[in-house]
Amino acid sequence: MVLLRSTLFQVLFYSVTFIEMILFSPVMLLPRKWGWPIVPFWSRSLLWLMRVVAGLKVEIRGRENLPSGGYIAAMKHQSAWETVTLIPLFSSPTFILKRELRWIPIFGWYTAKYRQIPINRGKRSEALAAMMEAAKEAIEEERQIMIFPEGTRRPVGAEPKYKYGITHLYKGLNCPVVPIAHNAGVYWPRSSWKVYPGTVIVDILPPIEPGLAPEVFYEQLVDQIEAASDRLIEEARQAPDPSPVLQSVEVRKKASQA
Repeated sequence: MVLLRSTLFQVLFYSVTFIEMILFSPVMLLPRKWGWPIVPFWSRSLLWLMRVVAGLKVEIRGRENLPSGGYIAAMKHQSAWETVTLIPLFSSPTFILKRELRWIPIFGWYTAKYRQIPINRGKRSEALAAMMEAAKEAIEEERQIMIFPEGTRRPVGAEPKYKYGITHLYKGLNCPVVPIAHNAGVYWPRSSWKVYPGTVIVDILPPIEPGLAPEVFYEQLVDQIEAASDRLIEEARQAPDPSPVLQSVEVRKKASQA
């Protein structure tokens, strides 16, 4: 049943995305602010599909911790889930994403239209300078910078591998950083076709205010996100019908202790 529901969801996920991109393409002719509402609409339509077709719900905690104006949202990266479903939480988000996504037909046009921040991973110093310039402009416009500090999706329970680029942003932008933890990888693992039913819990933690030493900030960010993520994984383990993904998490923990 999970495989059948997952297959139906995956087909609808990409079909709905493609159809909406085509239907809404006239917004390319409108000012960015006027056309923006179609993006959270797309996100909510996918959330609806996840709930109805795949049985995957969501619970958001800590909305009161989101500041007004411009800030950095630093999110745990476990799944495809968080790349599309958290958009409605923010008034004017801009993702830091790999440059290659700009090359995807139609989808890339939208990332350019809504001024997402592309980075060239092959040219580290140039990429960092370009990212910082675009990020400063976004903060001045009171936008929210979405970043996955680990850079790539990590399996649930894996050792964290946070990049130091988030520290450069924190120091250079002089704005709050909001740590965001979740357990989406328990239900929609990275590179997995299967989506398991359950409730993804998102925990928005209190912002880390500007002014800390870079090393202190980095340590606080990693510790807070990882501690919250671990709590949410254990909370998922206590669910009436826990995801089978948690079985492999247990194996990894035992192996690391051997």
